[in-house]
Amino acid sequence: MIKINCKDTNLEPLCVKIGIIGGSGLDDPDILENRKETEISTPFGSPSDALIEGEIGGVKCVLLARHGRTHNIMPSNVNYRANIWAMRQMGCTHLIVSTACGSLREEIHPGDLVVPNDFIDRTTKRLQTFYDGGPNSPRGVCHLSMHPAFNERVRSILITTAKELDLSVHEKATIVTIEGPRFSSRSESIMFRQWGGDLINMTTCPEVVLAKEAGLLYGSIAIATDYDCWQKGCEAVNVQDVLKTFAANVIKVKHILMKAVQNIAQEDWSDDILDAKECVCKNTMNGAM
Repeated sequence: MIKINCKDTNLEPLCVKIGIIGGSGLDDPDILENRKETEISTPFGSPSDALIEGEIGGVKCVLLARHGRTHNIMPSNVNYRANIWAMRQMGCTHLIVSTACGSLREEIHPGDLVVPNDFIDRTTKRLQTFYDGGPNSPRGVCHLSMHPAFNERVRSILITTAKELDLSVHEKATIVTIEGPRFSSRSESIMFRQWGGDLINMTTCPEVVLAKEAGLLYGSIAIATDYDCWQKGCEAVNVQDVLKTFAANVIKVKHILMKAVQNIAQEDWSDDILDAKECVCKNTMNGAM
């Protein structure tokens, strides 16, 4: 059984190490210098692929392809727990990720960049917690608040970084995560709009939940690739159009990720890292030691 140490009172500045989880086209190892591959196993199974350690501008990073480097893992079959725990085992303090999304709002155009701040989880098959009572799980039950869902300080840096690069970005959005791999029906798409959804994808949940449960400071940069299917008189989303829009805009996200890594490393995150850890401990009943 995993034991979580909740009594770390180290007041020295803590070293930053940044995990990067990339969706299709955003898992390019060439963004890392001095890179090496590491095969890792976790108490929750194997992650999607080998982890690639390296540096961006001297900052230690770990890169992981969410769907595997050959994109052979569909969204529901991604081992999110192993992916997040692997990042934790590698000593990551932050996790910045990329995702392709459909837009549920007229003002979020295909090709636009978005930094989400909340989510609606419509998945049904995925393991949502490390604290499941299994033989390899941490002790106890974690009732973790998901507000705020994303780390606000990391979000702020992603937004500031985009502006430094003269890239337009939507600063808030609620992502609806569906099970997939199919896209939504029109009625579902309209319903998600009525619920307050701004974007729709298949991977944010439970990744964002598990990152917070692991004490990682998590932020996401999304590319809107299409308008899903809610617009009347317009073609429904299809894979070819998604890939075309994604390929035309992926370089923008790479630039943001690489610059954001350096911007994050320039600041002292000691309090944030310890607060994230303490948040998990305070919300775990019967046994976080």
